[in-house]
Amino acid sequence: MDAAEFRKRGKEMVDYVADYLEKIDKRQVFPDVEPGYLRPLIPDCAPQDPESFEDVFKDIEKIIMPGVTHWHSPYFFAYFPAASSFPALLADILCGGIGCVGFSWAASPACTELETVVLDWLGKMINLPEEFLAGKDGQGGGVIQGSASEATLVSLLAARTKTIRRVQSEKPEVTEAEIMGRLVAYASDQAHSSVERAALISGVKIKSVPSDERFTVCGSALKKVLEEDKAAGLIPFFFCATLGTTPCCSFDKLLELGPLCNRENIWMHIDAAYAGSAFICPEFRHLLNGVEFADSFNFNPHKWLLVNFDCSAMWVKKRSDLIGAFKLEPLYLQHHHQESGLVTDYRHWQIPLGRRFRSLKLWFVLRMYGVTGLQEHIRKHVRLSHQFERLVLQDERFEICAEVILGLVCFRLKGSNELNKALLKTINDAKKIHLVPCHLREKFVLRFAICSRTVECAHVQFAWQHISQLATELLETWEPNQQQQQEQEQC
Repeated sequence: MDAAEFRKRGKEMVDYVADYLEKIDKRQVFPDVEPGYLRPLIPDCAPQDPESFEDVFKDIEKIIMPGVTHWHSPYFFAYFPAASSFPALLADILCGGIGCVGFSWAASPACTELETVVLDWLGKMINLPEEFLAGKDGQGGGVIQGSASEATLVSLLAARTKTIRRVQSEKPEVTEAEIMGRLVAYASDQAHSSVERAALISGVKIKSVPSDERFTVCGSALKKVLEEDKAAGLIPFFFCATLGTTPCCSFDKLLELGPLCNRENIWMHIDAAYAGSAFICPEFRHLLNGVEFADSFNFNPHKWLLVNFDCSAMWVKKRSDLIGAFKLEPLYLQHHHQESGLVTDYRHWQIPLGRRFRSLKLWFVLRMYGVTGLQEHIRKHVRLSHQFERLVLQDERFEICAEVILGLVCFRLKGSNELNKALLKTINDAKKIHLVPCHLREKFVLRFAICSRTVECAHVQFAWQHISQLATELLETWEPNQQQQQEQEQC
């Protein structure tokens, strides 16, 4: 393919993507395929000779689309949003075209410097404390990671290194292996599984801190666990607070947890993967109060801020904590500006070496939507979630299981977990909308997350009518079936 054909095919692909997104509501939100559907549709080996673009293009609808879950459909209400917008897609084309691998300032100065600046922009939009911003001579700064999971892992590894060095400076006779065996990290029992995974990768213990009746962790709960572990000779070193938990979007109490972590010399990382985008709205910024006590903070613009995956924004108060944990300087990566203090080499802030020019799509979106446009997107989703909440509350057969704060509603039929599992199966088998569940304490709960950029009141109304009708049909057969099953068990 030469440049002339690329121009032609590029326009065709842009038209295809635009048509796909514009008419996505006409596609079934969840595919009908079974595991292994794709292998029989393609050859066992790559082609020896080149194939035409037309042949490849035809296979998109024939082979790929039948197995796609349409995350951007207005009938997709599962997980959390996967953000997307046309400005971000255009920026990704430019990113791929430039094709730099921005592991250092010298590898592509614009790639590094734009990331530093737009992360400062974003930090100011959510009113982060000045210590988290790079500015012209700040000690902190932001970096784009691939996911919140990476941000948690990076912060935990930095905390581990910092703690080991501190303990060894106080007690030189203690070996690193001895310290590692006593380190313990903490997170809420509602925290994302990626926190536990980060501890597993890092080779440290992790303990769950019990949440309260609102599924939040308070200072007294953490204090109790810390006291028990210190008495047992363990070394608490890391706490991951969550703002907007995955099960029900609850918020840990930073104003209680932060001072405690600071007193105990514990690194506090804040995972606000989903909820963080909402902090650009003044009416939700109070949910971030207490961030001033944190060592690191993360949220995903690729969830709710119209920047397509991957773009996970992470800030640290002291970038030297990250660099001190990850810095290696082989000769082939060195450049003559690296010790000037004027440049950032982001390879020292992350797990991989290479990195794409991801800040372009954040830059495009921030400029082409503006703060006000992004605020309206957030507010619209919150309004729609409260619309769904009101519909649920009007039906006495259902209950709301957690406070609705942002764009997530947790609800269920009043009744057994088996009844609600059956309802969810019925909903997802119909494939008109798509939901996923969670557990809140012992209850099996359905999650309704406002996701699509194009979702409107009518889609929410349709979803509720569909759920309500399926619940009616299920309940008509459920009680007789349950009674018959109990009678058979008694026999």
